[in-house]
Amino acid sequence: MTDYTGFTEIAVTSDGMVFTVEMRRPPHNFFDSELIAEIGQAFERLDSDPACRAIVLAAQGRSFCAGADFAKRMDTGTVQESARSGAGRHLYKEAIRLFRTAKPIIGAVHGAAVGGGLGLALVPDFRVTCAEARFSANFNRLGFHPGFGLTVTLPRLVGAQQAALLFYTGRRIAGDEAVRIGLADVLVPQAEVRGAAQALALEIAQSAPLAVLATRETVRRGLIDAVEAATERELVEQDWLRRTEDFQEGIKAMGERRLPNFQGR
Repeated sequence: MTDYTGFTEIAVTSDGMVFTVEMRRPPHNFFDSELIAEIGQAFERLDSDPACRAIVLAAQGRSFCAGADFAKRMDTGTVQESARSGAGRHLYKEAIRLFRTAKPIIGAVHGAAVGGGLGLALVPDFRVTCAEARFSANFNRLGFHPGFGLTVTLPRLVGAQQAALLFYTGRRIAGDEAVRIGLADVLVPQAEVRGAAQALALEIAQSAPLAVLATRETVRRGLIDAVEAATERELVEQDWLRRTEDFQEGIKAMGERRLPNFQGR
């Protein structure tokens, strides 16, 4: 029997053929390399566990994942250290592990999926959400470049034009709008998000497992290579943008809950 103990940032539970990986950093589940690494470890163990046929990725708290906690890093003076390309490279290396998972994944997005948190929400094959959820690729509003492979995964779901609109504006869209444009797949009341995600996972798990794995590999062929190449490009752009005055202003404005006053430098 596969061991799912020893995690500190997540928990793994099972109900028959469906296993749930729950992030446990409430209220907002801000991520870092440690959290992403634990999710990756859990996914790898689930891949090798014959009892598991489908995975649900869920979260405690108000948000699904609000991305990186830049505001806190500004307060502690660690934003430059945390944003440097070496740290980003390590984070994205862990993120690519998630995309290498062979078994189907359902995201239970009950709250905000923002920035890198949106990138995490796009790792699963499908997303179950609610009207109260908020989806945002807010990087440009922070003076930053999108990351976590979003320059590949977001256009793949919603098309290049809609993805560009979401990137350039950084706007937040609700769960019903996310379903309308193809960013999410199922809309239910907020209290039912996790249950509906598990029900969809069970429906998939009831199909022939070898056929599901083979079909998924074909459908997603080329995705991992594309994400890996995209994260390299994203890191290059993030590395110089993090040194701009606009990035500092964007983070400061976010912490002060006001519109940023960008100067283009």
